Amino acid sequence: MAHLLGAESLHLEYPTKVVFDSITLGIEEGDRIGIVGRNGDGKSSLLAMLAGRKEPDAGRVTMRAGTTVGVLDQADTLDDALTIAQSVVGDMPEYEWAGDARVRDVISGLLSDLDWNAPVAGLSGGQRRRVALAALLVKEWDIIALDEPTNHLDVEAITWLAGHLKKRWATNSGAFLVVTHDRWFLDEVCTETWEVHDRIVEPFEGGYAAYILQRVERDRMAAATEAKRQNLARKELAWLRRGAPARTSKPKFRIDAANELIEDVPEIRDKVSLQSLAVSRLGKDVVDLLDAGVRYGDRDILTDVEWRIAPGERTGILGVNGAGKSTLLSLIAGTIEPTSGRVKRGKTVQVRTLTQRIDELTPHWNDPVRTVISSLRTEYTFGTGSKAQALTPGQLLERLGFSSAQLSTPVKDLSGGQQRRLQLLLVLLDQPNVLILDEPTNDMDTDMLAAIEDLLDSWPGTLLVVSHDRYFLERVTDQQYAVMDGRLRHLPGGVDEYLRLRAAEQNAPTRSTGAAEATTPRLSGADLRAAQKEVSALERRIQKLTAQVEKAKHALVDHDQSDYEGLAEKMKQIGALEAEVEESELRWLELSEQLD
Repeated sequence: MAHLLGAESLHLEYPTKVVFDSITLGIEEGDRIGIVGRNGDGKSSLLAMLAGRKEPDAGRVTMRAGTTVGVLDQADTLDDALTIAQSVVGDMPEYEWAGDARVRDVISGLLSDLDWNAPVAGLSGGQRRRVALAALLVKEWDIIALDEPTNHLDVEAITWLAGHLKKRWATNSGAFLVVTHDRWFLDEVCTETWEVHDRIVEPFEGGYAAYILQRVERDRMAAATEAKRQNLARKELAWLRRGAPARTSKPKFRIDAANELIEDVPEIRDKVSLQSLAVSRLGKDVVDLLDAGVRYGDRDILTDVEWRIAPGERTGILGVNGAGKSTLLSLIAGTIEPTSGRVKRGKTVQVRTLTQRIDELTPHWNDPVRTVISSLRTEYTFGTGSKAQALTPGQLLERLGFSSAQLSTPVKDLSGGQQRRLQLLLVLLDQPNVLILDEPTNDMDTDMLAAIEDLLDSWPGTLLVVSHDRYFLERVTDQQYAVMDGRLRHLPGGVDEYLRLRAAEQNAPTRSTGAAEATTPRLSGADLRAAQKEVSALERRIQKLTAQVEKAKHALVDHDQSDYEGLAEKMKQIGALEAEVEESELRWLELSEQLD
């Protein structure tokens, strides 16, 4: 592979900190590099030096003659005086850009829902991010440097970007570097991972899953000071290997060695104990949405939503911006009332929401962190039974990455990620039994996301999550729903099913004009009648099984909570029923696609 760019003995420091100390790196044709590390360790500075945006204090960056580098900044650099069209294609004549397949693909993938001639000034943060991406991607580059490209993007836009980067260049040509905390994205597009830490850049083969595998081995051999980080990484590795084994197929080193590291790691969540504790804290009634709808003026936001939220349920909610996700959460939290149907709440329900704003911190804006936590409860219990652990607020702060020196820092002077972590701590210490997380991953690095996931694993309550971070959503929830066309839809196939449904929804109007039909085979004759009959039987079966699951869960509240063996047996029965429901739903989905 041909050499594109080289960095030799780079040194960078600020008055109070050495960021990099004599690092040497190279970028070759075909490199697909993800850059990870803790906030503040220098990821963006490294990207800026390699792209020629920042001069190192020592060392040099060299490029092959004629090499072009395109950069997506983390900051918004769009000119508000321009339209979307001017921002993306400049003064290029329409016949020229419209005749370029790559330009058409970028515009279709990122901007199809926007008015091409609309001014940039009126766009939302997510829309501006898509315009900035499109403006970069329509041009030819040998190297693309992306600084947090998935910020403000929804699941569909992130999925499109991943697909575009994978097919943009031929094998062993072009290169990109990406700084991102989106672990699904890293795993999907990167073949090499650079970890920035302790003034160095350490390369690992493969995407995020492969990086975690190798880091566990590195940490296992490290000094005792790395023990906490090692245990957290091993737990995440256990989930990666058990929950999504295909993700670890890329690395070329032996998987057997990695499996030995996790053979004694238990399942990430003790579902039986957490379910039992959730029932004892909540009772059988949590929040029931009964044919609930919300209408603003002449517009229906939500229609006929039927959802009986169970104690201990962990659900992820998907949907495009403006679909009604926030309205749904507000119905559950009780901050708005339905305009049709009703919402029924259990008497013991205490709902708290981690919003995208930082409202919980406003009263403490000028206070040091130490003062804020001194007014909180003296301890908080995580886990259940023999694994229960009582932690003080100070210990929780340490677990969330705060150093003792930062306890004297005023809240207003904390970084965005630190403020977000403190906000989560304040919500958790209020001890709700229904927790709603609205885009909780903003401003978090990968290590801190893993720490928060670890914390949530032992949280005994009902958890509802809205997030565009696919990895986080799949990691902390057990099922997913989507808000589509104002209705709530269960997704037995998870995020992949949601993306298929959205693609079908967008392609539906073009079918009559000769667009390619879906590849799912259509049935006819006797096969069609048999499939229709099976679908009807499955619908009755799913309804019957779902009723049995609800009845069994409600019966838990009347069971002796000290009878752990009995509870375990009942939870095992519920798990078997739920597995049968899922299997039936998947079969129903498969047949329904053939009947469309």
